[in-house]
Formats: sequence, structure tokens, C-alpha cells
Amino acid sequence: MAGSMAFRRNRARWVAAICGGAALLTRLDCATAAGCAELPVQGEGVVAAVIDPRTLRLADGAEVRLAGIEPAGERSDAGVALLVALTVGRRVVLHGVDDVPDRYGRQSAFVVIEPEAALVQRRLLTEGRALVGIDRVPADCRKELLAVEAAARAAASGIWVEWGVIKNAANSGDMVSRIGRFTLVEGRVVSVREVGSTVYLNFSGRWTRGFAVTISRRVAAAIETAGLSLKSLTGQRIRVRGWVENRAGPGIVLRDVAQVERAGGD
Repeated sequence: MAGSMAFRRNRARWVAAICGGAALLTRLDCATAAGCAELPVQGEGVVAAVIDPRTLRLADGAEVRLAGIEPAGERSDAGVALLVALTVGRRVVLHGVDDVPDRYGRQSAFVVIEPEAALVQRRLLTEGRALVGIDRVPADCRKELLAVEAAARAAASGIWVEWGVIKNAANSGDMVSRIGRFTLVEGRVVSVREVGSTVYLNFSGRWTRGFAVTISRRVAAAIETAGLSLKSLTGQRIRVRGWVENRAGPGIVLRDVAQVERAGGD
């Protein structure tokens, strides 16, 4: 990838500069104070093609996976069209915590279009053509993405013009239809139960059949350390994002506190 070797060779120097010379800070430590487009540069290139709703191919053949977002469900064709219009033939700069490829050889990155410095993920979210995903990204970056998604929802942009983008946790039929799909789910937590090494946030009195969020004890401890008391969620309306799985009933596995937010309401 054009320029990436030079970035790797100079990484130690620019990490120190970005972090104000704090030698003990890791790249992630430094990045937690940055928005998505302010994360360290990990490469650059010209976009040759759009492979799917969140994957680009650069002119040198490298594939880039858009970090921090997921395609907007059944309307992903509109997202592809927007992505093509935004990026094909344009020079882009790749930002991220690192440039380690995934198992398919794709680099996950926040993509900034030059020269106007437009963040592709922000444009897709603003137009209602993507949802905030559950990638591990720095906290300030995730906060930025969630704010843009919320603004698009308030403006009824793209997919948000339709009713039912956020699924009702109490509707078991709706939940079953979402198995295997990335979904936003909202509902009231009826109970919080710990069984063996797993914590369950149940959204139905029939807790063995209704929708539930499952959390391993290890992740639950990390969530509690991050300041979210799971027991305090009893009776609260929350919104959860992730892939719906079938485990005795439909559910989402919570692996990070960033997957859950209080939804408010009565």
C-alpha cells in the first residue's frame, strides 16, 4: 500500500509526538483521546472499486474494511451507491489504531477523503446508510459515531425514515426473524440473572424463551469496572446492538460495554 512502509518505519516517532512524548503510552492509550479522523495514519491510496457496503479496493490491490460501522440492513444497495459516489477514483488516507489485517487480508480503517478531509463513515451514518457497529474502537471515536447516528435518526435520514429499524425486544417473532443479522434492539430489562458463568439480561418473564442478552462473567466484571452496574439495569429501557443468535431463544452476546446504552422513556 502506497506510503504504508514509511508510516511503519516512522511509527515510533509519530506516536511519541502525538502523545506528547509520553513514552509509556500505547497507540490505543493515545488514541482514546482522539476522534476517528484524528487516529494515527496507517496508509493511503486511490480507491479503485467498492466491493461491498463496507469494503474498498485500492488501486494497488489492497482491501480496506470500513471500521466502526455495519451496513444498514436490507437497504445496503443505497449504501453501496453512496460509497461509490464518495470514494471511487478519490485519494484517501487511512486512520486507525493499527494496520494489522484481518484473516481475509483486509485492513480495518477509518477512511478520510482528500482534499476535503471528509470521513467516509460519518457521511454514511449522516445519510442513514450505515449503523454504528461493535468494532473495538477508541471511546471518543465511538462516541462521535453514535452522536452522528443519533442525529440521522432524529432527522429521519435514509433508513430512519422507516418505522421499526430498532427492533422491539418483547416481540419474540421479530427477534427470531433477525437471527444471524446485525440488529439494534430496544426494550425493558425484566430481570438480571446469573447462572453459572453467565449473566443474563432478560426482556421477558419467560426467560428461557424470550429475548435475552448474555454476558460471560469475565466480560460482566469488565463492564462493572467500566462503571455500568448490570443489576441497576433491572426495570430500565436499554438499547443493545450486535448479531442476534439462537441460544434456547433469540439473544445477543455482549462482549463490550459499548454495545449497550440506556434508551430512556417510561
